[in-house]
This record gives sequence, C-alpha cells and structure tokens, in this order.
Amino acid sequence: MMQKIKPLPIEQLYRKCDASAFDFSTTQEIDASDITLGQERAIEAINFALAVESEGFNIFAMGIPRSGKEKVIKSLIANTAMSQPAPDDWCYVYNFSHPDKPRALCFPPGQGHLFCTEMHQLFDDLRNTVPATFESSEYQVRRQIIEQKFQEQQSESITKIREQASQQEVDLITTPSGFTFSPRVNGETVTTEIFQSLPENQQKEIEEKIAVLQKALSIAARQFPLWQRELFREIKALDQQIALGTVENLILEIVNHYGEFDGVKRYLDEYKQDVIENIRDFLTVADNTPTNAPAQEINFTRYQVNRFAEQENPTGAPIVYLNNPSIENLLGRVEQQGQYGMITSDLTMIQPGALHHASGGYLIIEAEKILTKPFAWEALKRSLFSKQIKIDSLERSYGFVGSTLLEPEPIPLKVKVILLGNPSTYYLLSNHDNEFNELFRVIADFDDRFERSKENATHYAQLIANIAQEEKLLPFSNEAVANIIEYASRISGDSSKLSLNRDALRDLMIEANYQAGQNNQTIVDSDALLQGIESQKRRSERIKERYYEQIIEDTVLIDTSGEKVGQINGLAVLSLGDYGFGKPTRITARVRIGSGKILDIERQVELGGALHSKGVLILSNYLAAKYSKNRPLALSASLVFEQSYGGVDGDSASSTELYALLSALANAPIKQSIAVTGSVNQFGQIQAIGGVNEKIEGFFDICKARELTGHQAVIIPQANVKNLMLRKDVVQAAKDNLFAVYAVSSIDEGIALLTGIEAGVADEKGNYPHGTINFRVAEQLQNFARALKDFSSAEANT
Repeated sequence: MMQKIKPLPIEQLYRKCDASAFDFSTTQEIDASDITLGQERAIEAINFALAVESEGFNIFAMGIPRSGKEKVIKSLIANTAMSQPAPDDWCYVYNFSHPDKPRALCFPPGQGHLFCTEMHQLFDDLRNTVPATFESSEYQVRRQIIEQKFQEQQSESITKIREQASQQEVDLITTPSGFTFSPRVNGETVTTEIFQSLPENQQKEIEEKIAVLQKALSIAARQFPLWQRELFREIKALDQQIALGTVENLILEIVNHYGEFDGVKRYLDEYKQDVIENIRDFLTVADNTPTNAPAQEINFTRYQVNRFAEQENPTGAPIVYLNNPSIENLLGRVEQQGQYGMITSDLTMIQPGALHHASGGYLIIEAEKILTKPFAWEALKRSLFSKQIKIDSLERSYGFVGSTLLEPEPIPLKVKVILLGNPSTYYLLSNHDNEFNELFRVIADFDDRFERSKENATHYAQLIANIAQEEKLLPFSNEAVANIIEYASRISGDSSKLSLNRDALRDLMIEANYQAGQNNQTIVDSDALLQGIESQKRRSERIKERYYEQIIEDTVLIDTSGEKVGQINGLAVLSLGDYGFGKPTRITARVRIGSGKILDIERQVELGGALHSKGVLILSNYLAAKYSKNRPLALSASLVFEQSYGGVDGDSASSTELYALLSALANAPIKQSIAVTGSVNQFGQIQAIGGVNEKIEGFFDICKARELTGHQAVIIPQANVKNLMLRKDVVQAAKDNLFAVYAVSSIDEGIALLTGIEAGVADEKGNYPHGTINFRVAEQLQNFARALKDFSSAEANT
C-alpha cells in the first residue's frame, strides 16, 4: 500500500525573505555601486576580449532583453577605454587629380580641428590678400607694359598699312565695324557718288590699288589674335608670378606645421598650384561677381576641408552605441543637393558613420536591429574583414549609379564591436553564417538569474538601491526590499533563484514609487510595493477576467465539485505579452474495444502541436507496457480538450490525459474539485512543467469565485515544488485548510488522489490487488482483448 500523499506545507508554497536580516532600514543607507550582480562569467569573457587585440575577438553579448547587460558592458568598456590612447583625426580634402575621389588625411588627436581652422583662415586670407596684391602699383605698371607692347605692335602694323595706302592716294579709315579704304582724287577723299562718276579705267585702277592694300591689311590683321593670345599668356604668367609669392607666404606656415603628416605636404602643394593657376577666380569674386553661380560654387568648395572624424573628447578611446544601424549610419554617406536643375555633391557633403566615430575604440550594436537593416550586416562584416571603412551609397549597393556620385578614399578601421542579442539570434548566426564565427569569437553569456541566499539577498539589495538612485526614486524600506526579492524569485520561476531582469525590477520600483507618492510617503514601504504589483496586474487582467467570467457563468464548462468518469480539469497558461495567467480547461476521455490506438482529436483537426502529439503517443505505450505485456492492447480511445478553439501544444497535460484514460478504463470517477498539471514519461514518472504558479492560481481563482470548500486542490509534479512562489491569498487559503497543493512523482500517486482509490502495486506475478485502480484497468483491458478475440473468431467463421 502506498503512503498517503499529504498537502504541501505552507513554507513550501512561498519562500519569504526576512527583512529583519538586513542591516539597513532603507536603501539610502546602501552602497549602490554594484551593478554586475551574478554576471561573473560574462564579465570574465568581456575582460578577456578587451585585453586581446588579435583579429576576430569581437564580442557577442548574449542574454535576455532588459537584463541590464548594456549598462554592465558600457561600464567595463569605459574603464578600459580611459587608459587607451585617443584615435587619430581624419579630414577629407579635394583630390585635384581625381575630383570624384576625395582624399583622406590623418592627423594626431586634436590636430585635425586645428588644420581645418587654419585652412579656412588661409582661404579667407587668399580672398582678401589676392585682390589687394593685384591692385598694387607694381602689378599695374608691369601689366601696362605688357599691354602697351601689344598696342604698339598693333599700332605699328596699322601705321605701315596707312603709309602704304597714302602713297597710293588711298586713305585708311577707322570705323566702328573695323577698317576700310577710301580713295583720294586731287588730294580729296572721294565719295561713292564721285567714285561712280569717274571714268571706268580710273575706277579699275583704284580698285586694284585697294585690293592690294586690303590683302596687306588682311595679312596684318591675322597677327592680331596671335598677339592677343601672347598678351593673355604674358598677363597670366605675370598673374601667376605675382600670386606665387603671395600664396607661398600664406601657405608656408601651414606647411611647416602639418607637412610632416602623411599626404598633407602633397595636398598643400597641389592646393597652391591650383590657386595659382586659377588666381583670376579670386579677382572675379572681388569684382562682386555673384559667388552662388554653379561654377563659382564648385570652384571654391574644392578649397574647403571636411573635418570628418574627430573625437569630441580626445582623451581615451571612444565608445559609440548605434541605436539605428542602417548602412548609412554605419558607414557614413555622401549627401546630394539640387541646385540650378542639377543634382550635385562635394566633399563637404561626406558625412561620417558610427564606424568612423568608433574607430580606435568600441562600437555597441543590437544584433536584431542590424540584421533587419538592408545591407548593414554585410557592410559591417566587410569593414571588419578589410579593416577599412568604405562609404557605399544605397544606389551603389543596389547596382545603380547616382548623379555626381563621389567615391571617398577608404579610411583605416580598428574597432572592437560588441553585439547585443538574444541566445536564439546567436545560435541562428552561428549555424548559418560562417563569417560570424570568424569575427565574433567571444561569447559573453549573461545569466538571467542567480542563486538566492542570505548573502546574495544583501547584494540584490545593492542592485535595488542602484536602480532607485539612477531613477531618482524615494528610498525603499527593508521590508519593501524583501518584497522585491520575493517578487524576483517569482518572476525567475524558481524560489531558490533571483531574476536578473533589471528592467522588470525597474518598472515595479517606479510603480511602487508612484504609489508611495500618491500616499504622501517619504519612503516606499511594503504596502506601496504591493499596491504597485497589484496595479501592474490590474492593467493586464481584462482578458483573464473575461475568461474566468465565462467559467463562472458556465459558458465554459469547468466543474469544481462532484465526481465524473473520464473527465478531469487540466491547467494551461495563456501568455499575453509580458503577462500570463492560468487557464483551467476540461479534458475528457472515451474508451472502447480497438486496435491499441489513442485518437488525439486536437491533432486530427490540426489544433494540436507536435509536442502535444508526442505526449499522447507516450500514453499508449505506457498502457501497453504496464497492462498488456503478453497480449495486444485491444483499446481504442479518444482524448479532447473541451471547448478549446485555439492551438494546443506542449506535453504539460499528458499526465492529465492519462488520468482521464485510467478513470474511463477503471470506471472510477475523478474528483472535479482537483485540477492537474504535469507531463509523464513511458514509465509513469511525473515530469516538471512551466508556469506552475500561474496554473495553480488560475484554478484557485475559479474555486474562490464559487466559494472555497476545503476540498479543492491542485496536483503538480514533485519536481516543480522548488518553483512555487504563490500569491499570498492562495497561501492563506492553504493555511486555513480551504485549498491544497499536492506534489506527486508518479501516475499511481496522482490517480489515487484523484479517485480516492488505491492505485495498487503488482505482485511478483504482475497481478494487482483486487479493487485497485490498476486492477480495474488491467481487467477492463483483458475484457476488451477477449471481446476482440471473440469478435474476430465470429467474423472469421461467417
């Protein structure tokens, strides 16, 4: 005979935290500096990765969301970053050889800003100094000499033609449209009318003279453009000669300061040469020519410097958290603008990305976010492998070429990347992306809970004090801290553990702080905290109340009294976001003669999942192995979740379904005042399930609404006792003997509780005591087997 199962004692239903064990009255007295509670493994991994400079030792920080791992990581990195050198500054400058490929210049920390400032001042000096230089008397005299030389050449050539014409009795006359020849007769200029009145032979003679002179004038006129071109060349040479001294004097100091840095001397030489060659542009601006014309805009933009990537605080390595890791926010971008009907861009429109800001330091990204941004994940990997940042536009990524698309020179990259993500994301990347394993060799696995002990409770109080300090909350009393620790055990799903879900604690504490404020309290006490917990629940319980209302009104049929054959109350959990509640449900079983199959109706109508179907298959094997070892299992049975209109999955109801089958086979009524949860294996052992607190409380709420009788109870797996952190009203009802929680480790223990009939233990021959549940089940299966045999024989003889 089995020992009778007793209800669990009160101390196993809820593990209290003794506030008197604390050596403080409020959290105001606690050192609130410790925020790395229970994360020793993850901290060790992070410190290792930060100390290793070899390639690929980036970090994947794995843990549940809202666990506070971001804060831990930033704190650890900050300590390391302060002792590291600040990264170099980078500037983009115009590439005078390839204008569409701006060049990148590197400077020591802080020097990039100074270089940009001095180059801006140089440009201002050029615009002011150059016009003044060209207005000097020296320049004007030298230019006049050149221009006078041209004028003298032109004048001398015309004078010769005029003298030659005069000898031929022809005048060379200057008109607005050029030169023309007019004949003289008897020393007087001939008009057109007089010329036409002359004899024909005289007219012909004059025309021949003019033709010769015209040819000579044409030959002389062809020299004018050549002389004009030479004039321009000489003036340009003079301009450049004058500009050379001015520009060299202005640029010399910058060369002396920055010429030693790689590429700067070459850039300044090209800058100087371009200014000299285009010195007239500065004079045009001085003449008040509009500077917003497209040519002028592009011309002078090339003399600017893009102070591209420099650190705001050039002490220590940078730490960058990228909240929106799109490809442009990651790599930077080249902006474009419409002007005068054209789409243009220039080096000043090159914008840095997070990799530029983090180079030489640390970049923190949420894995799930970067994986959802087009091209961003591949861009990050490409940058890490190539050790350089190449700005790629979306047009180029999609295979299109945009208007005036610049290709800035890539910038070297040295960065430690920390990805924050869930375990599922890590395993997905690890299994399907080989490059991920090469780049992220260090896993920082953040735990979601840690051991509950007296010492750890003190450390947990430090965490609570830290959150209160950060959020500027009222101090929490030691009793409130004890309640939070109990709450942390509850949400961890284990009375021997404490949850490290920092955000869940923060939300509750803010709620409790609000309640304390409403009560005009100066500290958050236990009452305010409990009000906060109730307030959180109340906001989420609408659907729960509607479902329980249907049960109370018998719309959904759940019995909490009486006895029924083949009918039992099962327990499930309905999860709605962060909130879940127990959902009692009726499970029924029907049996008859058959071929050993148990029909899973949920599976047949495609409402049952694979895990639920697995649990049902276990039942038939259990029955066959225990009751029909030497004969076929002549059973056909059906199982169903009554009034279930959604999906059913998981095996937590498999023991409940087995109890219903045994009840139907033994014709033994099951007490409807008892609800059951737990999975079962092929040997009849009861296995642990999830959501045990919510399941118990769900059935309790229905019983309480119908009035507690002292006979209502829930049966749970023995393995789930350590998970119990029940509501205080449930614990009080158990204390008053109005409700009970039983823990069983086998089907035999459970069926005895449910029916009030001994399960029965088999003797050496495998026979069960008369009248026990196992005897009645075995007998019924024998009857089915005989009936099936007789039916088969009769059918064979017909």
